[in-house]
Amino acid sequence: MAALQTLVCVIAGVFFRLWLYRSFLPEWLSTRAEIVTPMTSWERAMEGLSLKQSFISPYSGDLFHETPLMLRLLGFMSKFSQNNINLMFVAFDLVCAILLLKITRMFGGYLLMHQAHNVKNYATDVDSLILRTEDLQSVQLFVTIAHAFNPYCIAACLARSTGIFNNMAILFTMYFLLKGNKIMCGCFLALASYLTMYPIILLAPVAIYFYKHSKPASETYCDRQALFSYSQISFITLTWLAAFIGVSAYLEQSWDFLYSTYGFTLTVPDLTPNLGVFWYFFTEMFEHFRTFFIFVFQINVIIYTVPLSVKLREHPLFLLYLLIFLIGIFKSYPSFADVGLFLCLLPLWKHVFSYMRNTFVVTCMFICTTVFAPILHHLWLYAGSANANFYFAIALVFSTAEIFLVTDLLFAFLRREYDIHHGKKHIMPDGSQGQVILD
Repeated sequence: MAALQTLVCVIAGVFFRLWLYRSFLPEWLSTRAEIVTPMTSWERAMEGLSLKQSFISPYSGDLFHETPLMLRLLGFMSKFSQNNINLMFVAFDLVCAILLLKITRMFGGYLLMHQAHNVKNYATDVDSLILRTEDLQSVQLFVTIAHAFNPYCIAACLARSTGIFNNMAILFTMYFLLKGNKIMCGCFLALASYLTMYPIILLAPVAIYFYKHSKPASETYCDRQALFSYSQISFITLTWLAAFIGVSAYLEQSWDFLYSTYGFTLTVPDLTPNLGVFWYFFTEMFEHFRTFFIFVFQINVIIYTVPLSVKLREHPLFLLYLLIFLIGIFKSYPSFADVGLFLCLLPLWKHVFSYMRNTFVVTCMFICTTVFAPILHHLWLYAGSANANFYFAIALVFSTAEIFLVTDLLFAFLRREYDIHHGKKHIMPDGSQGQVILD
């Protein structure tokens, strides 16, 4: 029954997207700053392709910021009619849905295997927290619904955002990670890093996972075997990444694309408004402070990798999800495509939802900011009855909602882990009921 419901949701999601392509929404969404950015805009990609066809380097100006391999892929897609291009984006979204289903199925097996390996360390009064096969079967349906009817995923698909390719590469990385295939996992992780640079930090949880997969009984993470395992997957990933960059340089007969892609991401020269926080701060920033604060803002993406890797070394897949979440929050040009990815994966942690405390508040924040963002953007730039502070306030609240959600999920996960190892009843020495506080 669950399999039939899942199939119905997938088919309904596909037909819903095809139906919406016949409306005015695709044209309107393709202009929305919340959905397309200078890095993911289909219109910019087509203009860059036009420059390439006119024998002008698309990287000579400040218009095109896709990688050379993506330029070739988009050039191939542009040969088809508009309807066929729309079908391609729906097909890419369908691939993401299939990957999500496969990831969910393998992830359920991973959770059960991890639980069986550690059940001897669990407390005696935690039967309600023990995962069972039937508990995990419903997760596939929730993940499917979270993708098929996710407004952020639908908006990115209708706007033909190229962010969908980065999402697909990350999902392939997770798929081959759970399959235990180092070569292909390293390939798609390198591809995701090649496309947007930030996913390279996912190498940390990937390396920890492969080491834990090969040595499940090991309790050390810094011995010779561990370092060899980390080095192996790092070498595979970096070799693939070097190959992608090398092929790109050969195709372009130049290294100019490096500044127009990765340099553009790091230096943030285009301050087009979006749902991130970079654009407003650096619009107001004095130029002689710019380099320092660029460094401060960019380091937010990577600085949490080390402490989270230490704390969650026993749970590399949860670490991987948190880092995907943090990339979507702190990258220089975020969009709804990033939000759609981590919301699709959120039901994987359904077993910790009962510990979350801010679900209602966060949901209301997401709904309100999503609705008010285009309204305040119009009032600011077209009606002239608002200013940049209005739109930035929405962007700031949206980022705050994301931070609330990820911190609430982290608290819920750690609280459940504490309860499952120490019991649900916490009695103090004086006989009073204790309260667990996350420092």
